[in-house]
Amino acid sequence: SGLVAVCHQPQVALDGVLAGDPALIAVAADTSDPGNAGTLIRLADAMGAEAVVFAGDAVDPYNVKCVRSSAGSILSVPVVCEPDTVGVIDRLRAAGLQVLATTLDGEVTLDEVEAELARPTAWLFGPEAHGLSAAVAARADRRVVIPMAGAAESLNVAAAAAICLYQSAHARRGLVP
Repeated sequence: SGLVAVCHQPQVALDGVLAGDPALIAVAADTSDPGNAGTLIRLADAMGAEAVVFAGDAVDPYNVKCVRSSAGSILSVPVVCEPDTVGVIDRLRAAGLQVLATTLDGEVTLDEVEAELARPTAWLFGPEAHGLSAAVAARADRRVVIPMAGAAESLNVAAAAAICLYQSAHARRGLVP
């Protein structure tokens, strides 16, 4: 015999998240891969982020593959969906968060912003195939590149998010001078 259940998806508003004075938010702009989206939710949860925002033309975070990839974290961290990426960035900044965008051609390295990561921060991650659009990246306070010693051209979005969110969590614990 099968099971039947009726569930309601949580409706989380960005304004409600921002009212709680968050210290760390992950923003996925135009992320279409549900596996990456679920992994980002899981990473944000593990690093203590107060929310994950899917901005722009993003995958449904309650997609079966996304929920599975989140390994249950979708039930632990608020997930917000907002269609206007630029509006999200403006609202994050107005709430007192610095907005840092991960890009391949950032003007600063992650090492150079390390001391600033104890401040309330929203990390902006773009889709894996194309990265952030130039217009969206330009709206961030800083465009950050992750230094890489090897010959790899780039990291996948989940790897980049793991590194950046970990550095922010590390700084928030007071372990960065």
